Amino acid sequence: MTKAMIGGTASRVELRSLSDDELLSRFRVLPAGSDERAAVCGLLVERHEKLVRSCVRQYRGSPEPVEDLMQVGYVGLLKAINNYDPAFGSGLSAYAAPCVSGEIKRHFRDKRWQVHVRRSAQELVLGLRKATEDLTQELGRHPDDSELIARLGVSSEDLLEARLAEMVFSAYSLDAPLSDRDDPSQLGDVLGGDDPGMDHTVDMEAVATHWDELPEREQRILVMRFYGNLTQAEIGAKLGISQMHVSRLLARALSHLRNRLLDEAQPRYTPAPGHGQGSTGVIKDLYEQP
Repeated sequence: MTKAMIGGTASRVELRSLSDDELLSRFRVLPAGSDERAAVCGLLVERHEKLVRSCVRQYRGSPEPVEDLMQVGYVGLLKAINNYDPAFGSGLSAYAAPCVSGEIKRHFRDKRWQVHVRRSAQELVLGLRKATEDLTQELGRHPDDSELIARLGVSSEDLLEARLAEMVFSAYSLDAPLSDRDDPSQLGDVLGGDDPGMDHTVDMEAVATHWDELPEREQRILVMRFYGNLTQAEIGAKLGISQMHVSRLLARALSHLRNRLLDEAQPRYTPAPGHGQGSTGVIKDLYEQP
């Protein structure tokens, strides 16, 4: 990648004889897109490959391939090369190191997480990996929670959050096998589907909460209409009232239940004396009424 960029107006030997600051000074005055500017940039990238690899090394326990992280690190290095002014600062390496590490952290934060995780938790996950690796080398065994908490300076709740966050870093494919046996079942085979009865149960419970607010006659009308599938005329004949009266009572009862479900601030239905308990089979048309 980098060696192929070296060439152009200045010779390879001439460029290699220059210090980083001299190369950067030359880089800043060369026109964008020129071969020599590209060659200078390529040489600076080649010189600081070890710096990029050093920044990547602390993430080698992640599922991201090292070469992919190296490419991300090179992006950070190129940003440093473009922004660093040798007239200020203490050298390109000192300036570039946080740029490279920051670019890698942004990659993990913005590109790799399968679900949204708070930034503080993401950073703690990275710190947890490094602390685990360092303590394992120091102690000769896997560290326990108290040792990790002491090293990171966090609470047990923060440690638990970091571990939960790390679990969602990578998603499992629904086609992943459940075992290594021949013709194994896949993860998707054991996942349940949506149960339409669950929503229906929730709706019925919501109606039942306000069911007793209706007078007994309105309850009977709703039951006969939606459970008995009777027409308004048939209901009127059973109750000794007109079909038009049934229509008004039905509309009033449905409107009350709908308003109560959508807005708890709605006034209560004034129940008639002696109203009783009835069935709850009316949710079907609550939101279909005009």
